Amino acid sequence: MTKQEFTRLTQAGTVLLDGATGSNLRAAGMPVGVCAETWILDHPEVILELQRGYVEAGSAILCAPTFSAHRLRLKDFGLERETGALNARLTALTREAAGGRALVAGDLSTLGQPLEPLGSLSYGEAYDIYREHMEALAAAGVDLFALETLMGMDEAVAALDAAADLDLPVWCSFSAESDGTLPLGGNVREAAAALQEMGAAAVGVNCSVGPDQLEAVVRSIREAVDIPVVAKPNAGIPAIDELGRARYSMGPEAFARHMAVLVSAGANLAGGCCGTTPAYIRALRQRLPPTDGQSGGFAAEGSF
Repeated sequence: MTKQEFTRLTQAGTVLLDGATGSNLRAAGMPVGVCAETWILDHPEVILELQRGYVEAGSAILCAPTFSAHRLRLKDFGLERETGALNARLTALTREAAGGRALVAGDLSTLGQPLEPLGSLSYGEAYDIYREHMEALAAAGVDLFALETLMGMDEAVAALDAAADLDLPVWCSFSAESDGTLPLGGNVREAAAALQEMGAAAVGVNCSVGPDQLEAVVRSIREAVDIPVVAKPNAGIPAIDELGRARYSMGPEAFARHMAVLVSAGANLAGGCCGTTPAYIRALRQRLPPTDGQSGGFAAEGSF
């Protein structure tokens, strides 16, 4: 998929993304502290059922469960040499779930360590980690890259530089507060404008807060850029129950109602993050006018 093809997809109307992966895996029994990638491969029926649910709900793009399948994180489990194989197998599962009805995004994220001078990770190290991860995903056949839950501008720059000659669209979304500030400094409006200049195919926000707190942020991003805007927030603010489980405050109908406001404010790609399920995407689809980008009925390969 080229950037031009990606832009044409968003011009057809609001493109529905998928919802959460991690919170649903935990609800399905994935223990805290395990390697999520190997747990998924040991329990493939869980991710297949979840992602097929998103396709049926209307998701036009599925994120492969490769969020932390990079060598820095995999090293914690002695699996840093398995980056290519793990990304290939995880991407294949998502393409099986898509069944030709949705595109597959290779999902990447923050590396979990600030870059110098805020942390010890150098730009060169971050670039190499992102490059290796992206090459593995490209070899696995993803249609685009989803760079999610970014904490600051430096890691976004390293990732976009790493993707520069891989000829796949990259969407970049930050974990921003309700006032647009970023955890590692700066604000999302300025970051979005800078990333557009660097060649990002789309920019926006995900995770952090619920859709009821992001109207001004989405509107601000829309005013700053000409490329598509991503909105993929949580199902409200979580509360932790007596068993240590996160319980999110917003149900599917309320989530969809607030998401419709974000679409009106300028979001072109809309989905959910922590706490959302296929029911949330279905409710959102019912709130928005039907478009080609919501149908989930195009082929993931060869239709562009």
